[in-house]
Amino acid sequence: QVQLVESGGGLVQAGGSLRLSCAASGRSFSSYTMRWFRQAPGKEREFVAAISWTGAYTRYVDSVKGRFTISRDNAKNTVDLQMTSLKPEDTAVYYCAADPLPIYNSSPPRYWGQGTQVTVSS
Repeated sequence: QVQLVESGGGLVQAGGSLRLSCAASGRSFSSYTMRWFRQAPGKEREFVAAISWTGAYTRYVDSVKGRFTISRDNAKNTVDLQMTSLKPEDTAVYYCAADPLPIYNSSPPRYWGQGTQVTVSS
């Protein structure tokens, strides 16, 4: 069992930056692929970024490539999402998720956080 708690959301102007953090509790954090998803009002939840167990591999949705960076610290059981050059279309609730599957597996993650709101004003 893994419990995930996100933090760091808020209101920022377009072009600004935010850093989201996800703290995990439970066993074997380093055995989980960690992912970030987001859901905007009236839209389906979408994949944003993922990082492999050791942090050696990452992947991003095309719309955030070059602007967002995912990282993890297995000693602290945390995964972060550094977001820069934010756009109004990045406005959404951002969710941290964990699963024991390889990074390119597209199955829904097993564990989810409660989400944190990110609002980007124009």
